[in-house]
Amino acid sequence: MIVAPIVFCVVVHGIAGAGDLKKVGRVGVKALIYFEGMTTVALIVGLTLALVVGPGHGMNIDPSTLDAKAITTHAENAHKLQGGGVGTFLFNIIPTTSFDALARNDVLQVLFFAVIFGVSLALVGAKAQQVTSLIDAVSTVLFRAMGLIVRVAPLGVLGAVAYTVGRYGVGSLKQLASLVALFYLSIAVFVFVVLGVVMRLAGLSILRFLAYLREELTIVLATASSDAVLPQIMRKLEWMGVKKSVVGLVIPTGYSFNLDAFSIYLTLATVFIAQATNTPLSLGDLLLILGVSLVTSKGAHGVPGSAIVILAATLNAVPSIPAIGLVLVLSVDWFIGMARALGNLIGNCVATVVIAAWEKDLDHAKAKEILYGRFTVDVTAG
Repeated sequence: MIVAPIVFCVVVHGIAGAGDLKKVGRVGVKALIYFEGMTTVALIVGLTLALVVGPGHGMNIDPSTLDAKAITTHAENAHKLQGGGVGTFLFNIIPTTSFDALARNDVLQVLFFAVIFGVSLALVGAKAQQVTSLIDAVSTVLFRAMGLIVRVAPLGVLGAVAYTVGRYGVGSLKQLASLVALFYLSIAVFVFVVLGVVMRLAGLSILRFLAYLREELTIVLATASSDAVLPQIMRKLEWMGVKKSVVGLVIPTGYSFNLDAFSIYLTLATVFIAQATNTPLSLGDLLLILGVSLVTSKGAHGVPGSAIVILAATLNAVPSIPAIGLVLVLSVDWFIGMARALGNLIGNCVATVVIAAWEKDLDHAKAKEILYGRFTVDVTAG
């Protein structure tokens, strides 16, 4: 309900308050460079673990026996991601109207309009100071509203967990338990090893950082969605000492461009399906999977069932693997989705801290003071 308005206000005020538009552009370029680098590492992690562990070996699935009807429930979302290509993706970033983007909670389109509006405010200067002040005030009110919503978040977590266990049961994990376990292991390796090293280079501890965000991570793990905690995450990163303009640009952009856990899932699931259907993969096939996944992993955020749709697009681009094989992962997609959302969020939070440190917009003293518990942050206070 209030995610899109908060993104708009934070980004606009961050750009307008930054003063130096060259600096804003520099942060954006650094963010995109970081995103592409981390996405590539994530794809390689998923591919390597899938090849080493081989979770699909021994299933011996005949693709002709799979039920194609099982994926029809995702067909209604496919049109949102079809007609791909760089041109289509770029045009889809531009909203029909600014109100349409806000109404549909399309974070990338809201971000696009917010950047234009914020840059325009900065260029107008003193004449637009009242507008800048108004947006800052609206942002404060929205964060206070978010504080009220967060107070009842534990009830939402309770309902989500109860629903999942009640509908799928513990037994639903048996068939593809190895894939689920391997995916969780992949996320752990990526977070604690790859992101841990990156955070250490920024002078901070990944374990302390995760402890600081534990309430938000718990909500994401239970609901398999990172949308609900976007405002709290942005505010907590600001409180930690990350400059507001960096938070406002990197976090919303990362929601579409920096899907680390989603990238791991694409390569892991693709190789799993190939192994389960006894499809041999050549070096060329593996490189094709990496190349295609690097493109298809972008911009899928916010589309219901996007993981299945994007996986189908990836499989269709690799002719040797039967696309119908994605039916095999449908039964555990919810359980995989929990770790997927969690990994994506952690990756974006780390990206924001690292880029802030890179840009010298991180108050290290304040960050360490908060991460080591010498100063308490109450997100419900708005």
